[in-house]
Amino acid sequence: MRPKVIVNVAMSADGKIALPDRTEVKISGEEDFKRVHELRNRVDAILVGIGTVLADDPKLTVKERFVQEPEHPLKVVLDSRGRTPKAAQIFDEGDWLIATTKEVGERGWIRCGKGDRVDIEVLLEELVKRDVEELLVEGGGEVISSFFEAGVVDEFNVFVGSLVIGGRYAPTPVDGDGAENIDDIMNLKLESHEMMDDGILLRYTRPVEEEKR
Repeated sequence: MRPKVIVNVAMSADGKIALPDRTEVKISGEEDFKRVHELRNRVDAILVGIGTVLADDPKLTVKERFVQEPEHPLKVVLDSRGRTPKAAQIFDEGDWLIATTKEVGERGWIRCGKGDRVDIEVLLEELVKRDVEELLVEGGGEVISSFFEAGVVDEFNVFVGSLVIGGRYAPTPVDGDGAENIDDIMNLKLESHEMMDDGILLRYTRPVEEEKR
């Protein structure tokens, strides 16, 4: 058994999540913010990549203005080269875990595979040992791509905002190498859609036949 993996992302109408230099753009509004924090409060762990930590320095907590008496989940960072700053805000409150490929002896740092990328399946095994039943993956695009490539994404929530960012180098929700041929394309099933703020929330799941491939 492994944790249920939920990917959540907000993108522009043209499929971008930030400016070409990866500067953050406000895409959704208060209604979607509330939904995301309620989702954070429900899951056992939140995961982001080192790129998100270095660019945005997120706290990865649940805000009390959206959820009363929040339950802060475990904060997980994919950091294959051990670049997480000691002053990062993820260390300020609650429990955290840094997944790397380096030999480490520090508390809260674990080695998940070798080479230049964290082994997603090994990480999920480690999270099971920590009683994580639901994992929320929030980005960035390379991290989300690694979870899709591993075939472990169970739910994909996409808020599509009413703005256009443009740019051939602007990051997308799922970066990485992508499909090289038709057989590599990942098919999803649209489960629901909901008008929210000035956009729409799309909720996808992975069809059973995709899980068995």
